[in-house]
Amino acid sequence: MFVKFLRLEIKSFFRGTSVGVNLAMKILRLIGILNFMACLIGGAFAVFYLVQNKMNEDPIKVVSKFMIIVWVVDLIVKYMWQEMSTQNIKPFLTLNVSKKTLVNYMLIKTFLSAFSWLNSLFLITFSIIALFNGYGFLEVLSWFIGVSLLFYLNNFINILFNNKETIAIIIGSIFIGLGLLTYYNIIPLLSYSETFFYGFYTKPYLILIPIALFSGLWWICFKHVYQEFYLDEGLEAKKEIGRTENIAFLNKYGVLGTFINNDIKLLRRNKVAKGIVLGSFLFIFYGMLMFSSPVYKTPYMMMLMGLFVTGGFQFLFGQKVPAFDSSYYPLMMTLNVPYKEYLKAKWWLMNIVTGLSMIVALFYAYWGWEIYITFFAAGLYNIGVNSQFTLWSGAFNKTQIDLNSREKRIGQKNSFNIKALLLLIPKMLLPIAVFGVSKYFFGMTVGVVSIAILGLIGFLLREKIFDAIVRHYKKEKYSTLDAFKNKD
Repeated sequence: MFVKFLRLEIKSFFRGTSVGVNLAMKILRLIGILNFMACLIGGAFAVFYLVQNKMNEDPIKVVSKFMIIVWVVDLIVKYMWQEMSTQNIKPFLTLNVSKKTLVNYMLIKTFLSAFSWLNSLFLITFSIIALFNGYGFLEVLSWFIGVSLLFYLNNFINILFNNKETIAIIIGSIFIGLGLLTYYNIIPLLSYSETFFYGFYTKPYLILIPIALFSGLWWICFKHVYQEFYLDEGLEAKKEIGRTENIAFLNKYGVLGTFINNDIKLLRRNKVAKGIVLGSFLFIFYGMLMFSSPVYKTPYMMMLMGLFVTGGFQFLFGQKVPAFDSSYYPLMMTLNVPYKEYLKAKWWLMNIVTGLSMIVALFYAYWGWEIYITFFAAGLYNIGVNSQFTLWSGAFNKTQIDLNSREKRIGQKNSFNIKALLLLIPKMLLPIAVFGVSKYFFGMTVGVVSIAILGLIGFLLREKIFDAIVRHYKKEKYSTLDAFKNKD
């Protein structure tokens, strides 16, 4: 039966209305996965021989010491992005197919996700290298099985706590607390990790613990999904009681204030939008990479990181204009909506958050004012230039966003658009090119100032640029309406 389900999904893929886009996205994802596979396999060789030859320590023991950190990161990544697909299974609930079979198929399918098996490549490669270097077969096999099963437990934890945000926040707070206690040497968490994970190697019988946990959580997840696996219960879209909110002071700005008011409500209420706000906040700390490698401290990388640090919200939120309004966009187009004011509201909201990011990023001055001034100039470029390009690229984004959806997909098939990708060039490469030329001929100071001046020029010419953007949105209006109405 499982093979039949897989065959039906393959047929569904090739018979869809967007086969070309589907195939393009699959190819891009495959390239990304192959890249990760190469990095993980190469990383296994690098870690083993670096620890053995340079540090003169036991590689398995050292890897076991830091395995708790990798396990937590794996759990966070799966919670944020991995989902249990139910859409392809719903039609079978009305047929004479055992519900137990469907539930088991869904649980097994989670292990086919790249999120589940990619880390196994590192463990498999690392274990094979250990065997070739004289480590015992039974001990290495026990270590590999024990560690792998603990990582696979994250699939079940993700299923059980997928929609329980309060519990997720509590667990996340515990992780942060333990991390701080470990950082300040109050709790030797890494020593505990080494003792626990390395125990699978020294005492092979301990793999009975992860085997028991795996079997128990499988049964718990099966019962949990089985009880909610009904079209009118667990798989039904959740509905909440609507609330009326209003940010009064924005009303004095007329139509512009009304649109900004609506977008702020969206960011406060919707889970997808909340994820963007969280991601934007995390982008502010992207510049911390400078302190992990000398490569990031080069002037060009500083400027690139400045664009990300100050423009995280702009890139994440702006590229989804008008997709966030897809559910009521057709209705909005039947009304007398001033298109320019609608886009201006998005623009002002993005730039207000960009300005706040520039202020928050002031802490980078602790490591040198040169870093912060570079980030500040990049922020001005984001406000004056990139904000315009981001809005322009939104006209090509015809992806529907269901504000009631709980899905956590990284990318959807309709979000792939070659024109939108081409607009990434001026967002990233143009400022780097201008900065590079100015720096080469006139020095670092002129390079930074040139980026800031470009941003100011873009800000001053915003009305002219807005007119061009509005014309393009109107040109794409009917194809956008057709995409938002088409639910396939």
